[in-house]
Amino acid sequence: MNLQDISEIIRTERKRRGLTTQTLAQLANVDRTLISKLENKKLPELGYAKVSRILAILGLELSVRPAGGLPTLDDLQRKNLLNHL
Repeated sequence: MNLQDISEIIRTERKRRGLTTQTLAQLANVDRTLISKLENKKLPELGYAKVSRILAILGLELSVRPAGGLPTLDDLQRKNLLNHL
């Protein structure tokens, strides 16, 4: 999973929760343009602390698993979610 994948999940969850980019930005203590650039895949990188804060507001978190391991049920559900965007 890369930042572009995460940005799609963030956009989907933000909209599902009925939050504007401005509201999410204020809650996560980041600039609204950062959320916009993130969701529009115009942000080449973003630090862990900011990603973590944004995800936490949306009730999400990052997880780590061994490379090359079998996907978890969560991984498969995220992939399914991304395929339906």
